[in-house]
Amino acid sequence: MSEKKKVAFVCVHNSCRSQIAEALGKRYGSEEYEFYSAGTEIKPRINQDAVRLIKALYGIDMEETQYSKLISELPEIDIVITMGCNVQCPVIPHEYTEDWGLEDPSGKSDEEFLTVIKAIEENVRKRFS
Repeated sequence: MSEKKKVAFVCVHNSCRSQIAEALGKRYGSEEYEFYSAGTEIKPRINQDAVRLIKALYGIDMEETQYSKLISELPEIDIVITMGCNVQCPVIPHEYTEDWGLEDPSGKSDEEFLTVIKAIEENVRKRFS
């Protein structure tokens, strides 16, 4: 049996989009992948709107299973998915990369959060299930 590919979802603060992608990757991803998220900086906790909405929509408590981490804390990564960095995207050695170009919904309405969450879900299911 071959080793699982390691996927890192990366954004600057590792508090919102990348955390949502990690949670949904773990939910919908096939047995071929391990999912992580990280940033170049971290916030003290995961975005509370993201936590609330992911719990309501999917029954996933991100604060129970995830935490903000720096890219330096990741294992060796095979696939890097950037969320749409507003500044210079972090560089991690890897085999493959793609950018999902998603706006950060932090501080915005639930409707804007839901649009980003659904886009992440669609991308995760299309790419990793």
